[in-house]
Amino acid sequence: MGSEMINRNCPVCGSVSHAPFLQKGQLALVKCAECGMVFVNPVPRDLGDGTFYDEKGSRFYLSDEKLKGDYSPVRYEREIKLLRRFCKRGKILDVGCSTGGFLFYLNQTFPGDYEIWGTDVAREALAFAKTKGVNVIDENFFDLKGRQFDAITFWAVLEHLLDPQSFLKAAKELLHPDGFCIVLVPNFKSLATRMLGSKYRYILPQHLNYFTNQTVGALAQRAGFHVVHRSTMHFNPIVIWQDLRAKGTEVSDEERAALLAKTNAMKQSKALGGARAVYRFSETLLRRFGFADNLIAVLKPR
Repeated sequence: MGSEMINRNCPVCGSVSHAPFLQKGQLALVKCAECGMVFVNPVPRDLGDGTFYDEKGSRFYLSDEKLKGDYSPVRYEREIKLLRRFCKRGKILDVGCSTGGFLFYLNQTFPGDYEIWGTDVAREALAFAKTKGVNVIDENFFDLKGRQFDAITFWAVLEHLLDPQSFLKAAKELLHPDGFCIVLVPNFKSLATRMLGSKYRYILPQHLNYFTNQTVGALAQRAGFHVVHRSTMHFNPIVIWQDLRAKGTEVSDEERAALLAKTNAMKQSKALGGARAVYRFSETLLRRFGFADNLIAVLKPR
């Protein structure tokens, strides 16, 4: 991590008033006194400006285990189903597309329905996406004025950003008036977070923002959107089991990628049909009460 640190205001409301909330090693989380947003402060500069992902993250993104997870046929089933519900066809931009797995499978599943575009600060990951048939935009996201899209997706991206509000405002300018912006972020009120606290592996240095339904809604409103749909999705009981037994030490990127590849394989195994039924029931129950691992918000420009 970069040694130079950046102090920040609340990424949702801009308040300078906050109090210590949670400490995990060198990672300091604070809570905004005005809106309740939990965020990291201070932040290493290379995480704040995105150079970490281009300079240090590319080797991980292109590792065998990470690619196996990203390009599993079941990896983006829920996300594709959600997009399909709100946007049947059109021009799609995936911000933070990494190696392009979501866009690749969207195109494979509904060939001809979408014009797929991806952008990312990790240039080597973006170059890989291009080899898979994804149209890539290898330029600064804030320089894309003049383009228009029917839907823009942020799959597990806003939690990494120093200023997520500026990204949503830029996305609003790129959307058709009747377009949709779809956001997925970790759920800071999930069952896993409630059970594990600081031991949860996804409280980690790369995650700068820790959202709840309320703070996602407040962020969207300040960026010029209203929320037309919200839910939670995904549940990984193996993570809870492993983190309960661990001592709260940081889980490496490689270990997290290996587990994703393993759970994707389990979802496709015919021998685990009964276990999958129990899993689906558990996820449905958690989703109903808002306790699944990730928050989903579908936004429309105001």
